[in-house]
Amino acid sequence: MAYDADLAARMRDVVRAEPGMAERLMFGGLAFLVHGNLTVAASFDGGLLLRIDPEQAESLDGEPHLRDVEMRRRGMRGWRRVDAEALDTDDALRHWVSHGVRYARSLAPKPSPSGKSPHG
Repeated sequence: MAYDADLAARMRDVVRAEPGMAERLMFGGLAFLVHGNLTVAASFDGGLLLRIDPEQAESLDGEPHLRDVEMRRRGMRGWRRVDAEALDTDDALRHWVSHGVRYARSLAPKPSPSGKSPHG
């Protein structure tokens, strides 16, 4: 199953103006990265994968349509899945995408494939 192209287009609209934003096919979906750090991805399972600060993960516990991410039967610390039902409105999508962007911006930029920092 491919990722939701309509959701990816909506996500692209949300992050379009973010400096250092890039897109990459990852995890069977379309990921959005800030200076090489993954923020969110349109998931092949529907909804989106959200990268969050692992130290603040508990603050999101109990949110409807939000669940842990497992890969190969192992929980992924600092990741949550946001079900498509929680992304019906643009405001709701912006809310979740902003979590991922905020955390990715707090991380050091990753070097580009050429070995140079994306900041130049």
